[in-house]
Amino acid sequence: MKVIPLSEGSFTVDATKQFIPFRLSEDEMSARSQGSLLVEIQPFLIITSKDILLLDTGIGFQQQSGGQMQIVAHLAENGIQSGDVTKVLMSHLHKDHVGGMVNPVTGKPTFENATYYIQERELQFAREKDGASYDIAKIEPVLAGKVVLLREDEGTIDGYIHYQVTGAHSKFHQVFWIKEEEEILFFGADDAPQYQQMKHRFAAKYDHDGKKAMELRSKWWDAGKNEGWQLLFYHDTRKPTANPKSERIL
Repeated sequence: MKVIPLSEGSFTVDATKQFIPFRLSEDEMSARSQGSLLVEIQPFLIITSKDILLLDTGIGFQQQSGGQMQIVAHLAENGIQSGDVTKVLMSHLHKDHVGGMVNPVTGKPTFENATYYIQERELQFAREKDGASYDIAKIEPVLAGKVVLLREDEGTIDGYIHYQVTGAHSKFHQVFWIKEEEEILFFGADDAPQYQQMKHRFAAKYDHDGKKAMELRSKWWDAGKNEGWQLLFYHDTRKPTANPKSERIL
């Protein structure tokens, strides 16, 4: 399998849930509001023998010149057009993960030929809590197209993609394993967003269930070490992937 990180850049986010661009080489965290977190926004393109997969869709950042969505530009840089994507796997529906689902110019799904896989209970929750963390307007156009609403706590897609609802970062957050031959990719999204969070045990206040997320990260790191998983980090500013089997936790 081929893994291509599609970074939209670094951002800070505070209690207002507003994502503000942050230049790592120029900006200072001390200039941002108290309690701000520094995160990368980084969907992943996965090319398998069956599919061209997209894991979450980013914040929908648009380039200044021409207004093209940055995620679409990154795909083109790798020889992939938006219509080539066959499946979009959504971990959850917070704003910084759904921004690229819909093309702001056409109002239609950005990845026009893809099937979008969404956890049904997360969708219902997003509708109920539309506001600071959710923007249902970025989701609704997808629901009129090719979409599969996942209803189980865990299951398999096309025989090689496994999903599991964790309820850790968000109430119905789900994670994915993609298995092909001897290779296993793991996408923990915001349950396991950064490399350093795998190395240090702590419960984050911004998670729906911070203690559960902490325990899952430890469990996944150990499993990844034993089974040779490649972990993908959506919010890491410096390290998009890691293989625990070849690394050591301090």
